Amino acid sequence: MEHSKTDGLPALSDSAASAEPVVLDKSRPRNERMASSKIECNACPVLCQISEGKSGACDRYANQGGTLIRVDPVILLKRQLAADEAGAVVPFVARGTDAPWDGNPVTGGEVFVTGVGSSTTYPDYKPAPFIVASQVEGVDLVTVVTEGIFSYCSFKLKIDTDRFLGPERAEVRHKGEVVGHVTTMEYGSQMLSIGGVHHLTGGSKKEGRVTMEAMQALGNREPVELAIDGGSNVIVQAGRAPIVNGVEEQRMRVGCGSATIGIFAKQLFGLADEVVVVDDHITGVLSEHQAGRCLDMRRSGIRMNGRKSTPGRYFQVANPGTGWGGTDLTEPLGIIESWDPELAWPGLKLLMTSTTGEHAAWYVLDEQLRPVEHEMPAAVRQVVERIGENCEPSLCSVLFLGGAGGSLRAGVTDNPVRLTRAIKQALVNVTCGGAPAYVWPGGGITVMADVMRMPQRSFGTVPTPAIVAPIEFSMRLADYEALGGHLAQVHTLEQVLASGAWHNDGAPQGRRFAEVVSDNPWPLGRPPMLG
Repeated sequence: MEHSKTDGLPALSDSAASAEPVVLDKSRPRNERMASSKIECNACPVLCQISEGKSGACDRYANQGGTLIRVDPVILLKRQLAADEAGAVVPFVARGTDAPWDGNPVTGGEVFVTGVGSSTTYPDYKPAPFIVASQVEGVDLVTVVTEGIFSYCSFKLKIDTDRFLGPERAEVRHKGEVVGHVTTMEYGSQMLSIGGVHHLTGGSKKEGRVTMEAMQALGNREPVELAIDGGSNVIVQAGRAPIVNGVEEQRMRVGCGSATIGIFAKQLFGLADEVVVVDDHITGVLSEHQAGRCLDMRRSGIRMNGRKSTPGRYFQVANPGTGWGGTDLTEPLGIIESWDPELAWPGLKLLMTSTTGEHAAWYVLDEQLRPVEHEMPAAVRQVVERIGENCEPSLCSVLFLGGAGGSLRAGVTDNPVRLTRAIKQALVNVTCGGAPAYVWPGGGITVMADVMRMPQRSFGTVPTPAIVAPIEFSMRLADYEALGGHLAQVHTLEQVLASGAWHNDGAPQGRRFAEVVSDNPWPLGRPPMLG
């Protein structure tokens, strides 16, 4: 008995008009040790033997009545043209519905086939699952569509928070397994790297599996709980506020302590005699700061802990933490060493605030030059609230970073280096699920894309372990021919939609239009496609 395969390209002739799936015969003798009711799937190196009514280890392929089917739908994007605009990427169906393509005529300039659900072609020398011809503004184009199996990939997390998440290079764990590390702290954000080939393949089987699960969840915009060695527990989810040690973050700092002083010095002038903006990195002191000098402020005589950098700017006033300004402070007066009795005076008014305005206190010096907390005046409170108003909402950003410079290029051309060169020459537009992708300079094809701009649930897995991610290469037909592309496998969009996936998604409902980010550029538009 022969069984269905996920490779091979059936001829698109009269049968192309039918939406019924094409069953592909196996290309080699059946494994005699495999039960006759099973199907061997060769979409990845695992080669699952799938029983009737069951799916493979990746949950992407299943045995339905002796036919190998693709469980996930192929995602299509549609561009809606309006009289007053060049065109926007919009949802084809209402939010929350999964309606398939209804067979209405389309043109290549209006619909884009993404790699989401398109399947893979393992071994990689086979042509990509879809090589789609289209025409835009009279120019013949080709889009090569595939789902790449990525071992060399990771997710870069930008977490907007002042809280201390962990020391640089600290290991990041998920379910007890090391899945990444802390990188640098940027302005108001902290960066983590999750995944990578060493965690996927260089450790134990459990480490690889847990890393893969965490990466898939992050890419699919699901919440993931991470524990950072020597630091915090944080729940991250793309497009949502981070939750640090059980507390949901609200604000991203307006600036460091020195920058906050500079921004709001004039507004605070005349309301306070001294202002200290507490910050784990650069704590600002208004009367000493250049902004205070420009305003001709009287020196307050305050003496700060920490290491003085330049006038009014102090490093290392406290340890990192989850308190005031990303320090471990719950009582801000601890960073004041003393007051110079030759300069300070009773009745001196002191404002202490954090870089986000979430923490603030108002003090007045008594006769012994000791700060005593008082109710904050309304005018001062208004400035503190303005500091908070200028803080953007805390968010988690998740970027997919993958090396596509390997063998998946053979699905595009029989001379892979030509594809790499064409991309660097801006002859090829690279997208991930139709979303814009940044191609890093240097060798290979290293792409980075924001998961919030990709269709939902764009990422899958195979148990090797590796991540499955969509990638598309769009170019002029003439350029595709010049780089040695698989011209015999180029088919029109109408043929693709009418025939079902060439790698057998198994049913007409295997294609649907997706709701996507409306401000994404159209993958086949300018530039570089028609520039």
